[in-house]
Amino acid sequence: MVEGFIGFGAVLGLVLLRIPIAFAMGLVGMLGFMFETSFRASVSMVARLIIDTSQNYGLSVVPLFILMGLFVNKAGISRELYAASNAFLGHLRGGLAMATIMACGGFAAMSGSSLATAATMSKVAMPEMRRFGYSDKLATASIAAGGTLGILIPPSVILVIYGLLTETSVGKLFAAGIIPGVLGIVLYLAAVRFTVWRDPNAGPAGDKTPWPGRVKALSEVWAVLLLFFLVIGGLYGVFDFHPLNIAFSPTEAAGMGAMGAFLIALARGRLSFADTKDVLTETATTTASLFAVLIGAWVFSNFVNIAGLPQGLLAMVTSYDLTPFMVMAAILGIYIVLGCVFESLSMLLLTVPVFFPLVTQLGFDPVWFGIIVVVVVEISLITPPVGLNVFVLKGVVGDVSTATIFKGVTPFWIIDIIRLLILLLLPGVVLFLPGQM
Repeated sequence: MVEGFIGFGAVLGLVLLRIPIAFAMGLVGMLGFMFETSFRASVSMVARLIIDTSQNYGLSVVPLFILMGLFVNKAGISRELYAASNAFLGHLRGGLAMATIMACGGFAAMSGSSLATAATMSKVAMPEMRRFGYSDKLATASIAAGGTLGILIPPSVILVIYGLLTETSVGKLFAAGIIPGVLGIVLYLAAVRFTVWRDPNAGPAGDKTPWPGRVKALSEVWAVLLLFFLVIGGLYGVFDFHPLNIAFSPTEAAGMGAMGAFLIALARGRLSFADTKDVLTETATTTASLFAVLIGAWVFSNFVNIAGLPQGLLAMVTSYDLTPFMVMAAILGIYIVLGCVFESLSMLLLTVPVFFPLVTQLGFDPVWFGIIVVVVVEISLITPPVGLNVFVLKGVVGDVSTATIFKGVTPFWIIDIIRLLILLLLPGVVLFLPGQM
């Protein structure tokens, strides 16, 4: 157990020294495994993991969902989503910020990436909100917070990675993310209303769109609705009836989504040969990086398991007579602290191999824990001093200080804590849809 704690601390130290997380976990895991066994056993373990990862059919879901998100981005769907949301909400006080939250939710469902959602929507929504006199605090905060929905609303790459790390059903994880994702959107809208109630000048009302304009705006997002219905509906057997009898595995759903996004981008004339080449290159680069991190995480996981860290933590919990929810509170506290200095994927891959065995042995549902972890990771995306979504937004907008964005994001951060408490105290909110599968 002591060796496991030393290894965990070593990984933290290497990451803080700016060593890539994949190499930090892989190096510490390999050396630690060697210390526990032998040089030959350690090298053999690493070689086997590399071969198994490269030949794992289930991992093909990762590049396919990445490819789908990149094609969706090229198709320019974000503008249509924002226009449709604005048509229904823009006339309300704070309506443009609400429309941004709604559009972020829709785009997140297609891209599966928080950073892509924040970067894309900042280019679409920020100029409009400034044109109508919105404060920079509310405008940037709604984009930064809305962008966090990208890793929860399915299809979500981070949920796929959690499922692969823990051997949990990706389909059930996707189903479990729907209600918390919708709850997040609703509570974010409440945060906007609270902000404009306190400061009416922060989000003045815009012009009301007549119903013909609303119908027209809604008709322009049919491609998004169709693609989402195809991927998620096929995954959950919506088409599994005579004479269709179609039900997708996660990999097949990702493949259909990637092809659908490609055809939509092609039909809209937004995809040249050079664009296609760029998308494929970026997909390959991102996938290679993720696979390297996954291999490093599995090497580290093998080390902490053979070192007895999860079993040691369980024995410690038992000896101190802590209740399971006290342990969960401590784990979430650690996540909040780590979120101040680590980006989301690094934090997930570093901690899940340590905490997951402990959590499951305490009787918590692995699907529920996966959603809780992702919600905490969402919170870390807008938590100072790192808040990765905030820095992405700062990089795109440029003329707004990070302090201003962090001040504006505070009500959304508080709302996220409230949502986390709801999901902790009412697990049925998360587990209802997976239970219907």
